[in-house]
Parts: sequence; structure tokens; C-alpha cells
Amino acid sequence: MKKDIHPSNYRLVAFKDMSNEEVFITRSCAETKDTIEVDGVEYPLVKMEISSTSHPFYTGKQKLVDTAGRIDKFRSKYAKRAAKQ
Repeated sequence: MKKDIHPSNYRLVAFKDMSNEEVFITRSCAETKDTIEVDGVEYPLVKMEISSTSHPFYTGKQKLVDTAGRIDKFRSKYAKRAAKQ
């Protein structure tokens, strides 16, 4: 195996899913300035938008996304251009 190609700063890091406030701790070398206290121990904190605890593939629950509003905006925006032609 090659020497000195892997990071040497692995440590316990808390990852927090911001959509459901779930926190899990694992070893990582991710850089972060935030910290969080879990069970009386302070860990570096990495904030995530989605994880396996909130992803629809793993939970089986679909989150409602405002696609209707986006489609209506698109149609109204480009209906004006189509009318000019």
C-alpha cells in the first residue's frame, strides 16, 4: 500500500440532518467550525440538508415540492413570448 496518501486527522464528528434534527456520530476528517454537545461530549458539527433518515428513498415518504407554482410561473413567463410570435 502507498504511504502518506490518507488523511491523518480522522476524529469523531457529529452529522446533523437539518430537516429532521437527527444527529449521528461517525469518524470523519471533514473541516468545520461548529460544535455540538451530545451526551455530555462536545463534537465538531457538520450540518446536512438531507440524510438517510430523511431521504424519500429510505423513508418511503415523499415530500411535497411546489412544482405547481414553478410550472405556472414558467407558463406565464413564456406565454407572453409565444403570443408575440
